Order: sequence, then C-alpha cells, then structure tokens
Amino acid sequence: YWGPPGTFTNIASLKTFGGSAEHRPEDSIQDVFLAVEHGQADYGIVPVENSVAGIVPETLDMFPQTNLKICAETYIPINHHLMSIATDIKAIKRVYSGPQPAQQCKRWLRATLPNAEIVEVMPTARAAQRALDDPEGAAIANSLAAETVGIPILVEHIEDNPRNRTRFLVIGYNEPAKTGKDKTTLLFNLRNRPGELVRALSAFEKQGVDLMMIESRPAQRATFEYIFFCDCAGHRSDAHLQAALAEVGECTLEATVLGSYPSTDPLQV
Repeated sequence: YWGPPGTFTNIASLKTFGGSAEHRPEDSIQDVFLAVEHGQADYGIVPVENSVAGIVPETLDMFPQTNLKICAETYIPINHHLMSIATDIKAIKRVYSGPQPAQQCKRWLRATLPNAEIVEVMPTARAAQRALDDPEGAAIANSLAAETVGIPILVEHIEDNPRNRTRFLVIGYNEPAKTGKDKTTLLFNLRNRPGELVRALSAFEKQGVDLMMIESRPAQRATFEYIFFCDCAGHRSDAHLQAALAEVGECTLEATVLGSYPSTDPLQV
C-alpha cells in the first residue's frame, strides 16, 4: 500500500485484507505497482478517485506501463482532522497537506486559517510527521495517522463534505469470479480523427451498458494523444458487455480490459 503507516491507503488495505495479512508500505503509487509486478507482493492497493477532488492521475498512468489487472475495489469514508502539537489554533502558521486533502478542506481552511501557508506533503501520514516536528505547524490527516505518529488532534472533522469518500483499487493478476454485481474497467486509445470518441462511446449506449466513469490521460508515448479509461456496470462475460467491447475494439487503435471485479459501489444497482 502507499505508505507510510497511517495513510488512508493503509486504512483501505486493513479493511480489504484484515489484520492477519502482511501490510507493507511503499513510498509511492508507482512503487506499489512495481512491487506487485515484480512478485514482491501478492496484491497492491492504490487510490483511484475521490468524490470531491476527482481522479488520482498517478494511478491511471501506471496501468499502461504494467500488466497488472484490477481485482477488487473498496470505498473508504474520508474524515480529515487538523493535528498539531500547538494547543491553540491561532498559533498555526503552516498546514502540511497533500493537494487532495487540502482541496477537500478548502472552505474550512479559508474560513479558519486564511493566512496559513499550505505546504504540500504527501501522503497524509508524512504530513502528520512534519507537523510533529513543527510547533507552529499543523497537518491534515486521519485518526490512524495521528495515532501512528503520536500527534494530538486539534480539530476533528474539518472536511467540507461529510459524505466525502475515496475509491481504492486492489491490483494483482487474478480474475475474480462473476458475482452478479460487477464492474468492468477498460482503457483504449483512438485515431486522431473527428468523431472517434463518439463512435466508441456509442457502442455502450447501443448495447445498453451503463458507463459509470470516463477519464482521459495523456499518452506517454505520443505528444497530444490521449488514453481513455472507462468504468462499466457488468462483467466482461455478460453478453451485452461483450458486444459493446467488440464494437469498441473495432473503432479504437487498442482496447484493453483492466479487469472485471465485484462492485462495492453503493450507487450501482
């Protein structure tokens, strides 16, 4: 998982695999992918999107560079706390935070600490460690980070949206069995011609496939070309999804199914 201990990814790892598994922190999302690809771990777990701040680009960008598949997903409620060794919030001059937590607490920060410098530190547990060494600093992090680092929580629940949550992906090599409530993720790239994206997406509409997410990322092997990622409701073995994938394959340069896996999305019915 993306460490150090105390990150939201650590929480997702514990929720998914339980306390009896060996949970090993890695320094970056890229390192999580490489550890699994090189056989140093059975699975990896990485954040992919947040309900407030959107996609985590570092995760999507690693799929074209590896052969790993998506084996599962999990959702974690995101509760942010302000932690500091300072006893008075008026003493805070710096707030250590990653860009996503800062974005998710933007209104609270603007209202409560408008003059504080936001210092980018990723991930959340590392931000908590920085605040522990700074008497005029604070960090935005979760309760596990506070407990792990040993820093007091000054203000609880500073997230702007109480329904904020992050989706995490479990990456590996196995293909889960069909459950009846599944999600399929694929990536594809297109010829640089008018209407190509419309043609590809119309295949899903024609076959009655619910598209749950679409995101584009720059193709690293070519300038100003893009790779598209899609989440679809259903399993790749479903007849209507098979038909849609076949049509997508005909109108794209390359299409790859990253996995069909059990959906834990409460919005999918």
